[in-house]
Amino acid sequence: MAKPAVGVTPYWELTFDADGDPDAGRRDRLLAGVARHDVRDLIVFAHGWNSDRSGATRLYDGFFAPIPRLVPEARVGYVGVVWPSMRFSDEPIPDFPRAVAAEMPRRPVLDKDTRHALLETFPGRATVIDQIARLLDQQPREEAELDEFGRLVRLLVDVVPPGPQALFAADTLCEGVPQDSPDLFAGPTAAVCEDFAQALTHLEAPDGTPEGAASFSFPNPWEGAHELLRQATYYAMKRRAGTVGERGLGRVVGQLAAGSPEVRVHLVGHSFGARLVSFALRGLPKGVRTVKSVTLLQGAFSHYAFASRLPHDTRAGGVLEGQHNRIDGPLVCCYSRHDSALSTMYPLASRMAGDARGIAAPDVGRMLGAKWGAMGHDGVQAVPGTKSYKLADALKAKLPASGCVNVDAAGVVKRGGPPAGAHSDIVHRELAQLVLAAGRIR
Repeated sequence: MAKPAVGVTPYWELTFDADGDPDAGRRDRLLAGVARHDVRDLIVFAHGWNSDRSGATRLYDGFFAPIPRLVPEARVGYVGVVWPSMRFSDEPIPDFPRAVAAEMPRRPVLDKDTRHALLETFPGRATVIDQIARLLDQQPREEAELDEFGRLVRLLVDVVPPGPQALFAADTLCEGVPQDSPDLFAGPTAAVCEDFAQALTHLEAPDGTPEGAASFSFPNPWEGAHELLRQATYYAMKRRAGTVGERGLGRVVGQLAAGSPEVRVHLVGHSFGARLVSFALRGLPKGVRTVKSVTLLQGAFSHYAFASRLPHDTRAGGVLEGQHNRIDGPLVCCYSRHDSALSTMYPLASRMAGDARGIAAPDVGRMLGAKWGAMGHDGVQAVPGTKSYKLADALKAKLPASGCVNVDAAGVVKRGGPPAGAHSDIVHRELAQLVLAAGRIR
């Protein structure tokens, strides 16, 4: 008999489309199953951007595996959220098999797996994707060709279709991006590509490389063009994660509360999945108090998201202002300084939106104390009463029963190569223990 894809039981998969509409059959099996299995605590995990379906399943299997041994008496159920993000196959993920493309010397080409993912993620854009692939393969030297590449990338990701996806969870200035995404790439494409190429060179330099040592060779701007495409899909998935959380997961949690009000729900999200489960709070029906904890693992959204006042603009609040109060328990945010995706690429992409001009690529990490820091790099910011712990201390302490809690997980979240660093290094027994501690699951 073949081994189940996810080893824990009972386990349900909850699938959403890009507009946040669930697979009705899977949703109904979940709603009926929690009562039949006498579940008391339901852990709902949402994967992040840059993950395909099989990768999400492996993530859930690995992360959930230690929980039955940690709380053998608890009546725990498990849900894996699957939503249409995409994966760049050349990005290594700790403990996961690497794609063949990732084993080859890196060139800024569009490998077949990533190309297939783009076709699935952006239906109707096959011609544009073919042109993008051709330019990455040929790497013409003319600056005009880089500008053409930028135009094609804008065409691929900037059009938000009318309807629910445009209506729900739109980005705001408090998240570091304009309301309309075309402004993201308004500058000269060649300059943006050179900045990304420089940042990649910095990330790939061995530890201890003297500053400026990489300057003996000029970074290939087409390496930066490949990263520009990655970051462009980042913004598209960012919009989608909010939509799926608010329109999709939040409503399903509300339906679960109506049918099984005694079930305690614990939301867990990685990367954009952290954004997804956070936006689910905004989609909860009024009066629902069944969400008992939220744990964010390397969250790829603004560290000011939950703030009622922004330090740089006291007239405005975060995009999820006060939503942590919808939780009948704590919001726990794990972060790590080893996450290059959030310490370097996140603020550099924010610079593309017109912020912090003039900061060189290797120095972008210094921006994180300012406007556009990421939740998974330095935790929740500007929310009064937020508590802070090292991971080892958090596992020994009794965590607060409410409010925001920052946990420095750099002691375990530390493995991974460029360009993401430790962003996906989250399958650890200690982090599973933290989810149990946040939700008081015994």
